Amino acid sequence: MSALILFRRMRVENANAVAGITYGFPAITHFLGFTHALSRQVEASQNLQLRGCAVVSHAHQIHAHTSGRDHQFALTRNPLTREGKTASFNEEGRMHMTVSLLIECHGEIANGEYGQEALTEYLRQICPTLRLAGGIIIDIQDITVLDMPTTENELCDLQWRLMPGFVLRDRSAWLVEHHQSLLANNPHATLLDAWLDFAALKMQAETPEEGDINEGDSAQWKHIPKPKPGYLVPLMTGYQRISELYAPGGVANARDDQTPFAFTEAVYGVGEWCGLHRIKSLEEIFWRYHTTETGYYCQGADAPLATQHQN
Repeated sequence: MSALILFRRMRVENANAVAGITYGFPAITHFLGFTHALSRQVEASQNLQLRGCAVVSHAHQIHAHTSGRDHQFALTRNPLTREGKTASFNEEGRMHMTVSLLIECHGEIANGEYGQEALTEYLRQICPTLRLAGGIIIDIQDITVLDMPTTENELCDLQWRLMPGFVLRDRSAWLVEHHQSLLANNPHATLLDAWLDFAALKMQAETPEEGDINEGDSAQWKHIPKPKPGYLVPLMTGYQRISELYAPGGVANARDDQTPFAFTEAVYGVGEWCGLHRIKSLEEIFWRYHTTETGYYCQGADAPLATQHQN
């Protein structure tokens, strides 16, 4: 790895806020997809490869409204059909967000600082032409190509430039750990049960001592904490194949009839939004692709094997 590319405070409008059965922020697959799309253009012109990506959130605004309890997405109304009826449409969740991205750059950047400046200018030209999580990039405060931090002071300087913000870390290892603890008490517990313990808000009635229960007594309810502390969130982390691989053109109505086709389903994991001041190494926050014969997964440095993810 020769360099680190910092996209500081990217403002994105109408990004996709729905990821599988979760919502509230784009899936990590969107950000690695953006990295891959950018890498294809940079590799063709600069002979460089972009791989890992770290995501820092500064602000977000989901397009939704609430009556005080339930939330509903603010949707656009399509024009009426020729019969005067409301046209059918797929519900979409959109959001505005301001994020910073740290992307690993592999390869040699020729001509030292002049080469870094040339790469920066090239990125300023092509980034507005791409989409991030389906949204439009309307502004990037700054793009910087810099050497990878090697000392604590250099890391602190990078963190200072990104504050205030929260970075997304992979905590899928905690999911596997919690699943093993559930199996100790219930051999039929599944990864879905463990995943829901991280995703759901749960309450439990306190059981009074025997003999103290009277008819009509109100129960004392208490909140059940999540398996681990921190701002833990469920998130989609990739796709897994659920069918055989069909030959190109073998499936009707496929988007691309020149590429082999397979049916897939989403893979889910657990992430943590963590304050930047808690990061001790950039390796903790980078997400990278991990591919197998049955799918591809977005994983952090401490992630378990892809086959252990919830799907």
